[in-house]
Amino acid sequence: MSDQAHHLGQVTFLGTATSQGVPVIACDCPVCLSADPRDKRLRSSILFESPSTNFVIDTGPDFRQQMLDNQVKEIHAVVLTHEHQDHVAGLDDVRPFNFRYNRDMPVYGEQRVLEDMKQRFSYIFKPHPYPGLPKIDLREINENDIFKINDIKIQPVRIIHGRLPILGFRIGDFTYLTDLYEIEEKEKEKVKGSKILVVSALHHKKHYSHLTLQEALEFIEEMQPEKAYLTHLSHFMGLHEEVEKSLPAHVRIAYDGLKIFI
Repeated sequence: MSDQAHHLGQVTFLGTATSQGVPVIACDCPVCLSADPRDKRLRSSILFESPSTNFVIDTGPDFRQQMLDNQVKEIHAVVLTHEHQDHVAGLDDVRPFNFRYNRDMPVYGEQRVLEDMKQRFSYIFKPHPYPGLPKIDLREINENDIFKINDIKIQPVRIIHGRLPILGFRIGDFTYLTDLYEIEEKEKEKVKGSKILVVSALHHKKHYSHLTLQEALEFIEEMQPEKAYLTHLSHFMGLHEEVEKSLPAHVRIAYDGLKIFI
C-alpha cells in the first residue's frame, strides 16, 4: 500500500447496495439494466486494511464473491453492525481463512447480535461440531467501549435502524454508518471531527428505517466532514452518474471496489 506512513489504513467498499442488491432479480428498470459497472452493487460491506490488520465490517450474502473479487488473502476479524440477513448471511464463508491460517475467526458484535448468530448458525456452535465447520470466536462489544483489533482502535457509535438499535464505527478520522435512520446527540459527538464520513442513503422517498438522500445530505452537512460517501443504495436511487451530478462537491456515491485512504 502506498503512503502507508501517512495513513492509518485503506478502506475498500466491498458492497454498496441495500438488501436486494443491484440489479434486483427480475427488474428491468434503467438502473438494473445499466451497463455502468458502478450501478452493479453487492450487499453493503467494507474491508479495512493496514500493514498489521485486516478486517471486514459485515459479512452479507455476497461475502464470498467480495473476497474473490478483491483478492483478499487474509482477514483477522469480522465486525458486525447488526443481525439482518443482508449483513450476516455470508458468515459461513470465513471457513477458508480458518483452514488456511489454522485459527478461529474473531467476530465482534453486540450481545443481542451474537446470540442471534448462535441461533441463525446453530450448527457452528453445537457441542460436537463435525469437521469442516467454521471456527468462530464470538467477542462482545457495546457502544460505550472502544475495542481493538490488533493495533487498530474502533469506537462504536449507537445508531437506530427503524426501531432497532445497531452500531456504526469510527476508526481514526473515518466513520462508517450504514442502515442509519436516527442518531442521538451524544452519539453525534463521536462522529463530529471525522474527515471521512460514510452514511447510508436508501433512495428519495421517506422510509421507515433508512435515511433518504435528502436526509443523508442534511446529516452530512450537520457533521461537516471533509469528504462523505453514500452507501446502502436501492435501485430506486437512480443511475450513479446522474445522481452524483446533483451532489455537493465533497459528497460522492460509493461504488463496489472503491478504495480510499483514511
